[in-house]
Amino acid sequence: MYTLLSGLYKYVFQKDEYCILILGLDNAGKTTFLEQSKTRFHKHYKGMSLSKITTTVGLNIGTVDVGKTRLMFWDLGGQEELQSLWDKYYAECHGVIYVIDSTDEGRLPESKRAFEKMVTSEALEGVPILVLANKQDVETCLSIPDIKTAFSDCTSKIGRRDCLTQACSALTGEGVNEGIEWVVKCVVRNVHRPPRQRDIT
Repeated sequence: MYTLLSGLYKYVFQKDEYCILILGLDNAGKTTFLEQSKTRFHKHYKGMSLSKITTTVGLNIGTVDVGKTRLMFWDLGGQEELQSLWDKYYAECHGVIYVIDSTDEGRLPESKRAFEKMVTSEALEGVPILVLANKQDVETCLSIPDIKTAFSDCTSKIGRRDCLTQACSALTGEGVNEGIEWVVKCVVRNVHRPPRQRDIT
């Protein structure tokens, strides 16, 4: 009887929680993506003005519920001196969203180096990665094929994991829902990193 009631309680009052890192260089649009996600998946969320978002120093945290799944986002600062802290979060995470500024061709090699270092970490082995080519609303931005070409050296290092490169505009919301839904699908089916159980609040 206890087992039955326990199972019913979990079904009704708990969600599977997955921790998702949002990584990328500073000014790539990581916090804007997080705010846009919270606005789109929380009916009554009153987000901060997207035009007033500044560079993250440290960490922003946010949650999004998609059905019975809860995503807890850790938006980490992307300045060079803060990138050394990223790997402290790898062992706990279930997925990574890597944000690229499609309008900043000059920093693409720097972004590629950060991505390469991240993707070759043993602590992230098998963890799904969504690469967001952000700021696609800007006319002069790099296209998805341009970015894939620039990052082509990294392809062999991605290994056996789900990985998708997707166009996005965190400012307008283009590609945000599709990205979140893809992440949910991938983390749920990744049996190597089971979710944490959290009470619904």
